[in-house]
Amino acid sequence: MTEHLAVDGGTIAYEVTGSGPLIVLAHGMGDSRAAYRAMIPSLVAAGYRVAAVDLRGCGESGVDWPSWSRTAAAGDLLAVIRHLGGPAVLVGHSFSGGAATIAAAQEPSLITAVVELAPFTRKQSIRVGDLRTKRFRQGMLRLLGTAVFGSVRLWRSYLEVAYPGAKPAHWAERIGRVDSLMREPGRMKALQAMGRSAPTDAGAQLGNVRCPVLVVMGTLDPDWADPHAEGSAIIEGLPSGLGHLEMIEGAGHYPHDQFPDQVVSLTLAFLRSDAARA
Repeated sequence: MTEHLAVDGGTIAYEVTGSGPLIVLAHGMGDSRAAYRAMIPSLVAAGYRVAAVDLRGCGESGVDWPSWSRTAAAGDLLAVIRHLGGPAVLVGHSFSGGAATIAAAQEPSLITAVVELAPFTRKQSIRVGDLRTKRFRQGMLRLLGTAVFGSVRLWRSYLEVAYPGAKPAHWAERIGRVDSLMREPGRMKALQAMGRSAPTDAGAQLGNVRCPVLVVMGTLDPDWADPHAEGSAIIEGLPSGLGHLEMIEGAGHYPHDQFPDQVVSLTLAFLRSDAARA
């Protein structure tokens, strides 16, 4: 059941399932909390209370906001966690990976651990050699086209690249839902605004994180020519010993939807580890 929380003059939509320690799931730009549909039952079965959140401008959340930065999104997520009686484990994908970093740095008492899935958490730079990687070149051109033209068709085209190989069984429903949402007033403008928001605010907070962090990257993620190098750089930006990187072979930019069982397994093992329990 969808619930709404008033935050800074707007509303954030979320739904809660299960009981136990709190895990909050935050999706990437141009998406909704439905991105986690394949993970939620397993997390609930493992004994967690799972809150899936629609970012500002996305899903069923409001579209009128003064800011679209990761810092603003972090504030929304912290508000939800306070409302639900945290602390919480915070899972963030792509844009929300950076927001999760900021939230953990700003309110260490509310965040016990962070899981970042294909995160944009630091300043990005493109080298000439990166363009030799076909999947990176294809993904970048589609993302740029979406940002410039506000094209739902190009966004769907990007998603085809971002899900390499076989698509999930629910692909037709998934892509149909994304298409429908992105045609609602204000949704594409939210995506474009998030895309223009540089992750430098998240990168500046990496050194201030005090909880354990798991970074999960797909080996075929089109958003980077070298996903492993990007994940490693995030780990290196954290205080020593806090970060851990896992790679999922064959995954693109949405490992939680392509390989939900692997992501759940990695997440639960991480949360059971000595570092996360401490």
